[in-house]
Amino acid sequence: MDTTELLKKVRRIEIKTRGLSQHIFAGEYHSAFKGKGMAFSEVREYQYGDDIRSIDWNVTARFNHPYMKIFEEERELTVMLLIDVSASRDFGTHTNLKKNLITEIAAVLSFSAISNNDKIGVIFFSDIIEKFIPPKKGSQHILRIIREMIDFEPKRKETNISIALQYMINAIKKRSTVFLISDCMDDKFEDALKISSRKHDLIVLKVYDKRETELPKVGLINMVDSETGKLIWVDSDNKAVRDHYSAYWQKHIKGLQDMFKRHGIDYAEIATDSDYVKHLMKLFKKRV
Repeated sequence: MDTTELLKKVRRIEIKTRGLSQHIFAGEYHSAFKGKGMAFSEVREYQYGDDIRSIDWNVTARFNHPYMKIFEEERELTVMLLIDVSASRDFGTHTNLKKNLITEIAAVLSFSAISNNDKIGVIFFSDIIEKFIPPKKGSQHILRIIREMIDFEPKRKETNISIALQYMINAIKKRSTVFLISDCMDDKFEDALKISSRKHDLIVLKVYDKRETELPKVGLINMVDSETGKLIWVDSDNKAVRDHYSAYWQKHIKGLQDMFKRHGIDYAEIATDSDYVKHLMKLFKKRV
């Protein structure tokens, strides 16, 4: 992609997603992600009616007069986006490719974060860590992230979510809000999920295309696994074949849902032809 076309795409995504983050998500994002609690601010002299549980006894002993600890809400967050760039993101049969949906969702979350004065960082992953962008603030930082999401070419095709979670745990020491944005074709990451959800506030956004959920009845199909390159012929006219595929998909989804429920992780499934705004709003409101 040449520079002019890339900048046009960045601008289109910026206009759409910045507007969404400012006019739709601002209040919900702020309420859903409140920071990690109350941080010490200063001490002042005791005043009538103050809660004696907040007396700073060290300062009180030094000055022989009661002093109070004053706390304020610690608002600043670090938000990390774990973005799946494996080959399966190139699939889409309705109005959007999975990778385009991932880009828009990540951009909305990024603009929501900086509007809230939060830092935002990104880990691009396949079955390796493809790129790490450390958390920072500012519009120029967000535009860099969007450019990377549009133009990034991964070295590998397969998916390993465990590697992404493990890298994030080692790279980000401060408790952060982490969005894992993936089609979750890899479902063998429960151990890493369990550890990372204890250290961070982890949210999973699974993107998918409705054609992945069932086989159409269109005769003999030559199917290819985009991540492994494996080819297979499938007779979609065969009802048993279609039922077998549908059962496989339902088992896959149920396994993911049960895993996230076991570890108390907020989770949303977002189809390429759906309104992702509604899904994110529902998720944010559920956390308030």
